Amino acid sequence: MKKMFISDSEHKKCKRVANAFTELYKKEDTIVLDAGKYGFVKLQYYHIKNGFDCVTTYTDSKKLFNSLWDDWLFIHIFHLAESEACENTKCICDIIKNLPHKKQKELANKKRYFLKKSGL
Repeated sequence: MKKMFISDSEHKKCKRVANAFTELYKKEDTIVLDAGKYGFVKLQYYHIKNGFDCVTTYTDSKKLFNSLWDDWLFIHIFHLAESEACENTKCICDIIKNLPHKKQKELANKKRYFLKKSGL
């Protein structure tokens, strides 16, 4: 008997989530692959000699979304932190709090955009 690790409905949701974050894959060393009955696999930090350093399997669309959102947000905030406006902050929370209200609103809107695009 063929054992399934992810339901058909959750598989469809995960696929929408993975597709919603394609812009992340273009910018960073991350990819999400459909592993069929096993769910979706996020591969990160590729090295020619050793392959991917981080391999995580997801069977829950909300967990996949949160993981990809956190990755996107961290990368985006990291680039903001390189600017002079954020040089004295100590953690990502401080960086977000010190951003102008307009930028904070943009980040919140971006999360809503990914949620809508993911169908969640």
